[in-house]
Amino acid sequence: MTTIHWFILIGCLMLARGLMATSIARLPFTSAIVYLGVGLVLGPMVLGIFSFSPVEQSHLLETLTEIAVLVSLFSAGVKMPVPISRQRWMPAFRLAWVSMSLTVGLIAAFCYTVLNLPLGAGVLLGAILAPTDPVLATDVQVRHPDDRDRLRFTLTSEAGMNDGSAFPFVMLGLGLLGAHELGDFGWRWVLVDVLWATLAAIAIGTLGGAALGRIGWMLRGKDPKHEVLDDLVGLGLIAVVYGLSVVLVAWGFLAVFFAGVALRQTELVLSGAHKDRQGLLVAEKASDDPGAEAPPVEVPLTVSAESLVFKEHLERLSELTLVLLLGGMVSMHDWNWRSVGTAVFLFAVARPLSVMIGLAGSDSSMRIRGITAWFGVRGIGSLYYLMYALNHGLPASLSRELIQITVVVIMLSILVHGTSVKPLLERFWKRKRG
Repeated sequence: MTTIHWFILIGCLMLARGLMATSIARLPFTSAIVYLGVGLVLGPMVLGIFSFSPVEQSHLLETLTEIAVLVSLFSAGVKMPVPISRQRWMPAFRLAWVSMSLTVGLIAAFCYTVLNLPLGAGVLLGAILAPTDPVLATDVQVRHPDDRDRLRFTLTSEAGMNDGSAFPFVMLGLGLLGAHELGDFGWRWVLVDVLWATLAAIAIGTLGGAALGRIGWMLRGKDPKHEVLDDLVGLGLIAVVYGLSVVLVAWGFLAVFFAGVALRQTELVLSGAHKDRQGLLVAEKASDDPGAEAPPVEVPLTVSAESLVFKEHLERLSELTLVLLLGGMVSMHDWNWRSVGTAVFLFAVARPLSVMIGLAGSDSSMRIRGITAWFGVRGIGSLYYLMYALNHGLPASLSRELIQITVVVIMLSILVHGTSVKPLLERFWKRKRG
């Protein structure tokens, strides 16, 4: 396909998605399934009109997925309820670090014992598949900045954090394969890749978001009124925080998420926002119905709120484009017992078991634990980590198999989670209201 053909194809999909938004919202499955279906029909599996090689286009795909994840993480961060409290955030921290680490270990053990892959390849594949996705999981994530539902908050904050907390395991896997320096007895990995890179990322993101919040508030308070271009400012914050993190060898994904959290918290505190019955700061009146949208009211302008709509549009565009390309990466040869078996093990064993262990002893209800254990959507984040590994020393002898497994797992996640999310959540809300 030529460039103009891509323009026409993506343009038609965008027109259809935009004009039929209400009809698509009523469908019992997500829009990602539609994009994947188009990609599969046009790709090598059916018509063969186009194909997309992740090996030959790994640098392009790494950049595209990197941008998509960054925008999605920032959007998730600015929708987080504030102030940050131990009671509300602890389940998400457990999922993002404890449960994700357990998932990596379980997948590594499966790959080593069942698939006969080297230990390093198993750890790397575990790190690629363990993080839940902030781009494709919009149907189970926080809908608006004052959404107070605990289930959606837990799933959103988990996806926001574990895209950064997975990076140390990516480096561990590459190190075990000889493509990254771990140090004697792994000391460099622990001190630099785990401790420094994680803590520095949180600090960079928090300081950057808080500083922008104060600067924006100060400029808007000037007389005469000072205009702030919120979309550009939000994108600028993403770029600066991420760039500084890379320069300082910190995990940029984690920094961007916490930049969004800190930006919103700072702006709400400065605006004198009131607390609701749950002790959360709210800039607008939110409905008690977790499935309802908050009614529009007069609230102070903030960078976090005003830039959110533009970021969500970018998310939709990246989802459409990347899922479409995903359909062009797979052929019938990729659907074998190794790739499908890994997906089944992840969905039915590794994810549920790690969530139940990670949330053991928490105040999360068994119903929320069960829903959380199932909705561990894999998607664009996993594709990014795969491309990162390909471009940073993954041996060519392992590339083909890891690509096969990752692409099939993502596709099956889109299908099984995309068809179950709406009916299961409707049943969940119905039982909750009843």
